Amino acid sequence: MGLPDAWVGAGVIRDLVWGELYGSGFQPSAVRDVDVAYFDPDDLRRERDDRATRELCDAWPGQPWEAKNQAAVHTWYEAKFGDPVAPLRSVAEAIATWPETATTVGVRLDESGEIQVLAPLGLEDLMGGVWRRNPVRISLERSLERLARHRPADRWPGVQVIPPT
Repeated sequence: MGLPDAWVGAGVIRDLVWGELYGSGFQPSAVRDVDVAYFDPDDLRRERDDRATRELCDAWPGQPWEAKNQAAVHTWYEAKFGDPVAPLRSVAEAIATWPETATTVGVRLDESGEIQVLAPLGLEDLMGGVWRRNPVRISLERSLERLARHRPADRWPGVQVIPPT
């Protein structure tokens, strides 16, 4: 799609891995969004995200695409979630701040069709089935809300939930 330094990541990767390892299989119809993180410090407008999302939806219809320029997160995050975010310097730095450690993973295909993995906090919690709050960005209150909404122990038997503190 021509998005600079773009990666698919977050919940869709966790859902895929945990559905296969700890659940009854991956269920694409249960995916709420397919996050595409990219990094473009030259265009921080929200319209850029909207255009990228539309282009993804046009290219691959039927998927719940959601493209977000990680270089622009500091311009809107506080208004939406209540917590300020300092400007991010790279997509890897952004991914390292996502809400749970198991979601701090991005994947993409390189030019030769090989899968690349970006996991700034490692793959241990994703592959080991550990739901753990990433305190870098998410508050304790929001983490508890996410835990109640996502119900990881119910969705993926065998996943270890480390209560947020």
